[in-house]
Amino acid sequence: MAQVQVQPAGATSTLLEMMMMKKPQASSCCSDDMADLERALEAAAPTTVPRQDSLYRDATRAAGGGNHDGQQDGWARTLRLAFQCVGVLYGDIGTSPLYVYSSTFTGGIRHTDDLLGVLSLIIYSFLLFTIIKYVYIALRANDDGDGGTLALYSLISRHAKVSLVPNHQAEDELMHINGDDEAVLAAKPSLRGSVRRRTVQLASPREQRAQWVKQLLETSKPVRISLFLLTVLATAMVITDACLTPAISVLSAVGGLKEKAPNLTTDQIVWITVAILVLLFAVQRFGTDKVGYLFAPVVLLWLLLIGGVGVYNLLRHDVGVLRAFNPKYIPDYFRRNGRDGWVSLGGVLLCFTGTEALFADLGYFSVRSIQLSFAFGLVPAVLLAYIGQAAFLRRYPDQVASTFYQSTPEALFWPTFVLALAASVIGSQAMISCAFATISHSQALGCFPRVKVLHTSRQYQGQVYIPEVNLLLALAACVVTLAAKTTAVIAEAHGICVILVMLITTLLLTLVMLLVWRVNAAWVALFFAVFAAAESAYLSSVLYRFAHGGYIPVAMSAPLVGVMVLWHYVHVRRYEYELERTVSHESVRELLARRDLVRAPGVGLFYTELVQGIPPVFPHLVEKIPSVHAVLLFVSVKHLPVPHVDAAERFLFRQVVAAGDGGRVFRCVARYGYRDPLEEARDFAGSLVERLQYYVRDVNLYGVEHQQAGARVSYPSSRCDSKRSGGGNMSMMMMRPSASYTESRARMTTMLGLHSASCTEQPLQRAGSRPAGVFAEEMMTPAESFSELSRMGSVHFQAAAKMEMSLEEMARIEEEQRFLEREMDKGVVYILGEAEVVARPHSSLLNKVMVNYAYAFLRNNCRQGEKMLAIPKGQLLKVGMTYEI
Repeated sequence: MAQVQVQPAGATSTLLEMMMMKKPQASSCCSDDMADLERALEAAAPTTVPRQDSLYRDATRAAGGGNHDGQQDGWARTLRLAFQCVGVLYGDIGTSPLYVYSSTFTGGIRHTDDLLGVLSLIIYSFLLFTIIKYVYIALRANDDGDGGTLALYSLISRHAKVSLVPNHQAEDELMHINGDDEAVLAAKPSLRGSVRRRTVQLASPREQRAQWVKQLLETSKPVRISLFLLTVLATAMVITDACLTPAISVLSAVGGLKEKAPNLTTDQIVWITVAILVLLFAVQRFGTDKVGYLFAPVVLLWLLLIGGVGVYNLLRHDVGVLRAFNPKYIPDYFRRNGRDGWVSLGGVLLCFTGTEALFADLGYFSVRSIQLSFAFGLVPAVLLAYIGQAAFLRRYPDQVASTFYQSTPEALFWPTFVLALAASVIGSQAMISCAFATISHSQALGCFPRVKVLHTSRQYQGQVYIPEVNLLLALAACVVTLAAKTTAVIAEAHGICVILVMLITTLLLTLVMLLVWRVNAAWVALFFAVFAAAESAYLSSVLYRFAHGGYIPVAMSAPLVGVMVLWHYVHVRRYEYELERTVSHESVRELLARRDLVRAPGVGLFYTELVQGIPPVFPHLVEKIPSVHAVLLFVSVKHLPVPHVDAAERFLFRQVVAAGDGGRVFRCVARYGYRDPLEEARDFAGSLVERLQYYVRDVNLYGVEHQQAGARVSYPSSRCDSKRSGGGNMSMMMMRPSASYTESRARMTTMLGLHSASCTEQPLQRAGSRPAGVFAEEMMTPAESFSELSRMGSVHFQAAAKMEMSLEEMARIEEEQRFLEREMDKGVVYILGEAEVVARPHSSLLNKVMVNYAYAFLRNNCRQGEKMLAIPKGQLLKVGMTYEI
């Protein structure tokens, strides 16, 4: 639970009175401000009260994401999660022993000591990258349980404005001014600069370094573009890997049939593999239970089997291979083999494939459970498998092409084959699910064309299925298998995907360490130097054999990167076009004041991507069709860089035109996390209107500043009022968000009938002035401003200004709420502002080709907005307009 600091009663106000009584001196304005600020902020010790704000709570979870670190889990739950994640996370990395040695020694084993060098490389690469980097560092950089490069990008974007879309709002800010700072600044606005200067002066070197990184990311557009492109490249590589992992895993497992049926040709093995791949992708629409109870026993038996076979081979063939734990055999191997040894790194890196899926698909397991199962389950089994195969090859070096099945005892061949095939399918399933989740995340951030996303589990929201993408992945996997025919070619392609994603993850983790964790600079430099250097060496190795299969992921990822960059580019330019041409509130009032304007009954929901104002398509609509609904809401669906947004914090409202000004027009921002599914249109409209009624109640009951053009609206908030105490307190009965609106309104009416609101002025407030409140942009949401503290029981409230609530005013509020209900019952019309985007006449040829043809092709062949929002066709009205960018 997040905490908020509150000064004791009377402490802040007394200090502020003393500050305001001081006479300013022109010669030392800054010094006086600093002195006043220091005295005010060093007042009585703060008292901590719980703050119920899940969006704030999500935004402040830099690492671990809620309880994903497992610190509050009991050991029974931790052990249960550890068992479950074996089936979900370790299928890919656990099947790597099928093909590592055959991919490393493609030209045969020249010297038996080379096995010691390669085994030493496998051991220390596995320990360095999988255990140290991912399990004990990267997992703690998860975004509330989400991993992968996109989650790291979202985590960074919550601490710095790195998004290229200019739709940032103050509600999305991670950092807020402290409560006592806000009280000081409200009384003496001249201290705002002093607060900023004081923060910089008193900041530690780590905070100053984090602030420098933040300013660099926010002020340098090339840096922000580079960060975005790196994230997009890693995303494309992960999607490509979802094609290559099933191909190489299943092909390696099926290849074992040759041991029992030597007459099988390579083409027959390939077609059997293709048939299994088709079946694997065909069952994706049924979903996979993330709990892992079905897959865990299979993978656990597989790990026990390969670990036991490894011990058998070690004891039977050559115990001396344990000398590979001495790292001196690594330089000996490179000295003996030279360039060939360096090239063989492309096969060695396959021992830690699957780590990117482990990081990206960790969602529903605690960090402790993953660390536990990894350390005591996966690591011993996999390392014993590699050690046992090395011992076998020391005696039979000519069997390197089919090491795994040749080293398996004859009596265990068929159980091993069945488990190998099952484990390969499970590992492939994890990678495919990772690709679906990655695309869904990219789409939410405006980086991927609109596709149909189906949630296959009501219990686990992160479990999604995308039909169009599944079909393309299946085709790509089958084509790669038919074209390559052997695991050697696919291994080269697989290696590039793995190492590029790992290198980009290292860069993003370095930013997280500097910006979010604020780690000591020496440790950050050591982390970056070690992992960047090691991964660059592996990358150079796989790039050397680019023509032998390394081109495959590049050829597959390049179109993906192009599509994502183009879609995001047009999305940004379109948003900027609308932002430059926003319609002012005065213009809206003038439009609604037209005499020929017809008032249609019901509620109109005007969907727009713009969150800062009224879109330019609205005057176009009124000009062509001079009619508006009795209640009109401009709705913007916005995805925040957090996994989830609580339903009570979903909506933000602003009033554009009041009932007395010729209509009821509101703006609404519906906020979702990138893992939150969108509701059906009917459910969405019902929730929105209900929250709008709360908003109307709060605005009328507790006062609102008159809205000026371009001014921010100020609402008194229970969050601030709870910080004030003293005489004249009134115990108020608050409504819980879960209660129905009718019940809440009845309780409020009863409460207002029994208590006539009469509140005491604050010492700092002049007679007749408006109450000091919190800007609406800094509130959780105005609709829930008073429901927030209801979770803490009865709240003692002291208003900031005198307020007389007459029966007439109560009746007016009641009638306004009933009016919204009546109009809702008359029907809802969904208005979509569909803009056709074209290039400007005098723009470059490249811009015209990309926008007028490439983007138009993508837009025409992806899902339309009404299908994404599940809007009934009978209630849909589209408004078209052409934007020249």
